[in-house]
Amino acid sequence: MKSSSPFTSPAYDLLPADIVATIPKLGDTAENPDPTFYLKWFTPDAGFTWYVSEYDPDSGICHGFVIGQFPEWGSFSVHEIRQVRGALKLPVERDLYFNACPSSTITRDY
Repeated sequence: MKSSSPFTSPAYDLLPADIVATIPKLGDTAENPDPTFYLKWFTPDAGFTWYVSEYDPDSGICHGFVIGQFPEWGSFSVHEIRQVRGALKLPVERDLYFNACPSSTITRDY
């Protein structure tokens, strides 16, 4: 019997093509005071959450809002996010039930 990876859920597909096609390129929302968040990623065992508002598929760099020790706007690498593990060694997951929303719906609490 063939064994399978324990990490095969769609939640581990951080950048599904149908959503990536809708995300603005890096810098495209710089003048928008309330850009849209298209993806939400989180560590189930480390207390970090990333919201993606822009993405460059060539470099793998995203821009958005990160909630961790200090919530902040910034850029982050999807290649590095895929390597992140928390205390239980679980990979970052995509919130399958997250719907694109104005950033203010998330950031207003921070």
